[in-house]
Amino acid sequence: MEDELYATGIKIREQMWGPGGAQAKVDAASDFQRDLELLVTRYCFGATWGREALDHRTRSMLTMAMLVAQGRGHELGVHVAGAISNGVTKDEIKEILLHAAIYCGVPASVEAFRTAEPVLDRLGAK
Repeated sequence: MEDELYATGIKIREQMWGPGGAQAKVDAASDFQRDLELLVTRYCFGATWGREALDHRTRSMLTMAMLVAQGRGHELGVHVAGAISNGVTKDEIKEILLHAAIYCGVPASVEAFRTAEPVLDRLGAK
């Protein structure tokens, strides 16, 4: 089962971030971080993102909202890129971040906009 979870996790990571964000990222991990990369691949992406009840587009939107709520700017930037790969539009990301202003607080939303915009610009998101 674990090998299946790992393979599913690698497949999902590759769909979201390309080969550099999947097996190559695991392979490049230091000895210190390798176990974390394996855990994230198996359980975050294989066991959770691999479930079929929610599509990846919906999971991306939920993940971005939760990362705003937690104030996790770096991870938000990573997941903005993944969301674009999963079909979330720039306008939808803007709406999620605006919605977060009410439920997570204006400072959290301001920081989220500051994090998301350069990622969207880099990706040429329209």
